Amino acid sequence: MCHKIKILSKVKSGTLSLCKQCAIYHLEFNNIYFEFTTKELLNFKEFMRTINLGYWEEKYSCSMIKRKIPIPSTQNNLILMFNRQEVIELKALLFFNEKENHLSILDVNEIDYVFILN
Repeated sequence: MCHKIKILSKVKSGTLSLCKQCAIYHLEFNNIYFEFTTKELLNFKEFMRTINLGYWEEKYSCSMIKRKIPIPSTQNNLILMFNRQEVIELKALLFFNEKENHLSILDVNEIDYVFILN
């Protein structure tokens, strides 16, 4: 169990955090959870940097599936599918301190918080 977790990045759909004790990165995105070593995170970031959104959207344009951008896993029968907006948010989590991250700060409406006036 990780006890010294530092949140590195956060968007509406997830967070990227690091356990300083065990040096494991935790990527939570929608209903998907990843644990990465530093090398694994760097490899995943490189894959995300090179993914061609237009190519996959065109390839699956006639498909009935809503999400058209695949991200393969090491398990042969498991492919994670995303739409363009989800990939943009995922990239925002991964590239939070790089020039590649073109997203703005969260809008007030994107904050998942119930505000109750008494």
